[in-house]
Amino acid sequence: QVQLVESGGGLVQAGGSLRLSCAASGGTFSNYYMGWFRQAPGKEREFVAAISESGSTRYYVGSVTGRFTISRDYAKNTVYLQMNSLKPEDTAIYYCAAKPWTSSTNEYPYWGQGTQVTVSS
Repeated sequence: QVQLVESGGGLVQAGGSLRLSCAASGGTFSNYYMGWFRQAPGKEREFVAAISESGSTRYYVGSVTGRFTISRDYAKNTVYLQMNSLKPEDTAIYYCAAKPWTSSTNEYPYWGQGTQVTVSS
């Protein structure tokens, strides 16, 4: 079982930056494909970014491409989401998720508790 703990959320003005962290424990970090998702009030949860188990492949939703960067630190068992040029529409609870690299589905069985990001205009 993998446990995930997010941190780094907060309140920031539009145009500002935040870096989210997700610390993983209870499993071999390099065996997991990691993702970030977000859920805004009244909306469904949406995919934001993902990084392969090797770190060689990254995916982003179109609305954050060029502004957000996902990365991972194997020494710290941590995945990051650097968010720049934040917009009010980025306001949401951000969740970290993990799935085994061998998985053939888009389902993530492991989730963190979420961290709130609020962008003021």
